[in-house]
Amino acid sequence: MTEKTQNRNLTQAKKNKKDEFYTQLSDIENELRHYKKHFKDKVIYCNCDDPRVSNFFHYFLLGFEHLGIKKLIATCYKNQNPDLFSQNNTERAIYLEYKRDEKGKLIPYPDFMKSISQVATYKGEPNNPNMPKPEDIGIGYLKGDGDFRSKESIEFLKEADIVVTNPPFSLLREYVAQLIEYDKKFVIIGSLNAITYKEIFKLIKENKLWLGSGFRGGNAFFKTPYPNEFAKGVYDEETDLVKFRNVTWFTNLDIYKRHEDLILWKTYNSEEYPTYDNYDAINVNKTKDIPIDYKGAMGVPITFMDKFNPEQFEIIGMAEDNGRGFSGGIWDGKNPHCVINGKNKFKRIFIKNKKI
Repeated sequence: MTEKTQNRNLTQAKKNKKDEFYTQLSDIENELRHYKKHFKDKVIYCNCDDPRVSNFFHYFLLGFEHLGIKKLIATCYKNQNPDLFSQNNTERAIYLEYKRDEKGKLIPYPDFMKSISQVATYKGEPNNPNMPKPEDIGIGYLKGDGDFRSKESIEFLKEADIVVTNPPFSLLREYVAQLIEYDKKFVIIGSLNAITYKEIFKLIKENKLWLGSGFRGGNAFFKTPYPNEFAKGVYDEETDLVKFRNVTWFTNLDIYKRHEDLILWKTYNSEEYPTYDNYDAINVNKTKDIPIDYKGAMGVPITFMDKFNPEQFEIIGMAEDNGRGFSGGIWDGKNPHCVINGKNKFKRIFIKNKKI
């Protein structure tokens, strides 16, 4: 199955508003290990998560003591059914808060230091003995539907320091806008193509949002209640997982990766790096081929953002086919796409090397 087909499946799922993609605990653990220092003494909010089935909630529940979390909150959209895929069709939304009581006592749970992957083998079974039961912690019922935009959810958001979840892909623009409006730190999952959304790109350019560490090998595997929507090779019947390459982590929390320089080794020549017909920039087809000695504007693929270090590169803009007025003034006002010898190139972001 080609990457193009995988991306098309994700796009179709977004169009159909089928946003139920359940993140594996191993992927959560692999990403969030880079942010542990940020969680100490913080209120963590998972606002798209049924606490009975969400692996985000389970990660923080198991790591509550080890990470030094102040409080953990989870809310979900009309989803009190403990089955893994409840279809969000129940009558009442729930919330759950986990914190110390007045005496500083916590609900007992397995030792985090034994490794989450070994302790929490949770796969959707509501009676898994390795997990504390939500009803023992205390589930509350929301008056509204639990939508992240609802008044009740916003009140929880105001209390939170950091939001961590896998939000609906089809609502990513609105979801991120809310986080920015309330000045929240976050680690969330979204489509890689969201980099080119004008609302998201503006935040990237202003260093208010960037990519996280990423999924292993660039592959994300999710459980979903509608596997038949995906072609063979995208959905694996043996693992019961759907595979996407076009998914990444977005955050505004600082991590070490963001300060690593991209190693450059190639030198500029006009044959390998032609100038666009309609942009005052050279074309670079692959991030690894960025020339070490070129000080002007360069058009690079959106996958460059996975290697972006703001101390090494400056983001000028992006092609006008992705957002009018976003090119940084290097477009000639004709074809909005990046064009070489009359042929359109795929999406491009314009950068400059700050260290030349």
